[in-house]
Amino acid sequence: MAKTQPSSAPESFVAALVDNPLLSGMPVDGRALLGAYLVRESYEVGSVVISEGAADRDMYFVLDGTVRIERGSLQLGTLSRGEQFGALGLVTGSPHSASIVADTELMVARLSSRSYEALAEEHPVLALRFTRALVAGLGARLNDVSDSVGELLHERSLPRRIKVKVRVGGRLVEARTGGRVGDLLPAVVQGRAVVAALVDRCQVSLVEPIDADCEVAPLTTSHWEGRRIYTHSVALLLIEAAYRIDPALELRMAHSVGVAQRVRVTGDLDRPALATKLELLMRELAAADAPLREEWWTVGEARAHFLDAGRHRAAELLDTWREPAVQLASYGQVYALRMAPLLPSTGAMTGFRVIPDQDGLLLVYGNEAQRSGDAPSGGVPDEAAVAEAIAAAQHARSMTHAHGRWLQELATTSVGEFNRTCVAGDVPRLIRVAEGFQEKRISAIADAILEAADHVKVVCVAGPSSSGKTTFIKRLQVQLQVNGIHPVGVSLDDYYVNREATPLDADGEYDFESFDALDSELMQDHFQRLLSGEDVRLARYDFQTGRSIRDGGREVRVGERDVLILEGIHGLNPKLLKGIAADKIFRVFICPLAQLPFDHLTRVHASDVRLLRRIVRDRRSRGHNAAASIQRWPSVRRGERNNIFPYQHHADAVFDSSLIYELSVLKVYAERYLLEVPREHSSYTTAFRLLQLVDRFITIYPDHVPATSILREFIGGSSFER
Repeated sequence: MAKTQPSSAPESFVAALVDNPLLSGMPVDGRALLGAYLVRESYEVGSVVISEGAADRDMYFVLDGTVRIERGSLQLGTLSRGEQFGALGLVTGSPHSASIVADTELMVARLSSRSYEALAEEHPVLALRFTRALVAGLGARLNDVSDSVGELLHERSLPRRIKVKVRVGGRLVEARTGGRVGDLLPAVVQGRAVVAALVDRCQVSLVEPIDADCEVAPLTTSHWEGRRIYTHSVALLLIEAAYRIDPALELRMAHSVGVAQRVRVTGDLDRPALATKLELLMRELAAADAPLREEWWTVGEARAHFLDAGRHRAAELLDTWREPAVQLASYGQVYALRMAPLLPSTGAMTGFRVIPDQDGLLLVYGNEAQRSGDAPSGGVPDEAAVAEAIAAAQHARSMTHAHGRWLQELATTSVGEFNRTCVAGDVPRLIRVAEGFQEKRISAIADAILEAADHVKVVCVAGPSSSGKTTFIKRLQVQLQVNGIHPVGVSLDDYYVNREATPLDADGEYDFESFDALDSELMQDHFQRLLSGEDVRLARYDFQTGRSIRDGGREVRVGERDVLILEGIHGLNPKLLKGIAADKIFRVFICPLAQLPFDHLTRVHASDVRLLRRIVRDRRSRGHNAAASIQRWPSVRRGERNNIFPYQHHADAVFDSSLIYELSVLKVYAERYLLEVPREHSSYTTAFRLLQLVDRFITIYPDHVPATSILREFIGGSSFER
């Protein structure tokens, strides 16, 4: 808190101004006259004189003591007697880019913007002389900075163009080089917030400067990439709020769970009270509309900063960073690796809740309308969304706990640690342990079926696209046979209705993932008869002609020691086996779930892993290029949300098909396939992002991947294909 003293100008006060280079050339009477417009203030050690982001226009002269300049948790330097700060704000009115904190007992002379205007009105000649000195001083500093930056960047031999040509929405406009891309775009498109820009189809934050001719388009929350940018930004806001509550409070973003994301909290805390505090402060920061800062740091200084801040995961990732610089992002005091675009400021963040979880917190984003602020509640997730998040988190906890435990045993709990393990030559061991963990889990599921063999006659296996269902079933069948159970496999895909009878989706396309795309009456008749011990000739679907052949399949019978294994996306839906007693059914949900984090904010998305699996498999064995796979992905995801995830709580067992090393192997194939996507194609945006994702992983060639691995289903070489 400042202690203000009378605005008189004693000789000692005026003499102190002589030490300031800006005022040293001013006549004594001029300094004395200027002193009458200054107010002396004293500050105790640790007092904040100027807050980062504040918009006041006051200038300060240091009369005695020392101040330090801080940006977030980074110390940028110090100022002492004879120096000044706040001059840029006085002249331009721009917000302060750093905080000024008293490092010692401090005495300053403050020239407020109101006093500056009064000086200009009452003594225009003196004001002009002072302003010229001020501008000259700022110009000298700018030259120093330019020289330093020029030396760092080896200066350009050719100057940049002042103007560039930008195509926006079909029209060509001229824009100033260095201007923000967001200035060329509307804030809202078709009722949805613009959260980022596509510059030549590459995602960038709206604060990104334009430096070349390009095409610019808006990215809104109507697109799945835009919704991810929104949720990622809210997560950074949460971490910023936690730091402001207590810098020692460590929060890390964990796995996504539907409309929410789990948050790990270190320490034994009152989680309900913490959740309330965090949500309140987040809303205050959102109301303050704090701007996004994206800054380029050298890898060395960024790594040192993260180590000092206790962010070891980010520091470890930078050990294998291939570029000389890294971009960091912040909404205030906390810096994180800028792994994806972020919202330009906190003001657009309305759709979130923070609630206590069993072993941490839940950051609830809500549905698409709530995430973009279009919901009637003003964007705040409703009780249904909160209940859905709590249920999904409880289910996910049991699914990822065991995986996380053995990763800790291997000291490989982040992408940085994984890369370090690869560099150290431990890849074969890592692969063996990962595959062994999955085999043990499959064996445990087979044992659970054996324990219920006196009443279980149907095993349903369901999971989203590219989960590895085919290989999982083959391996489960082996384990069941080891237990003396004979599996009889049936694919639900053989029970599609004729193509012309297939329901249509919202885009007017055939919706093969709808439950109504199956001939449920025929299925239930066949399954009932099989469980009664009858011989049944199964159906067969001809995918080329789109015709259902009701008795065109093989003839099967389910004996006393047999179980019927059903594979298909509707395996968890109770309607599938309507009329069959619940205790006769054992349901398995399969999905790659546990993924590694990059740092405290960003982690690999399970959906990205599945998309990369699908791209590699379809390009390698089905003749579909990466562009087509990406273009189809939103429809696939929509089908999963409607037909699989709502029923996952019916599962009797969960199988996590993720492999810690798989992105390093998929990278061998995916890099080329993703580079085949033309820049002008709509899929290029996602292809480019996925290229950046795999680039953060050390490459592993598939030599050590066993032939029975789920990964072989996608890269080829599976022993189950022979």
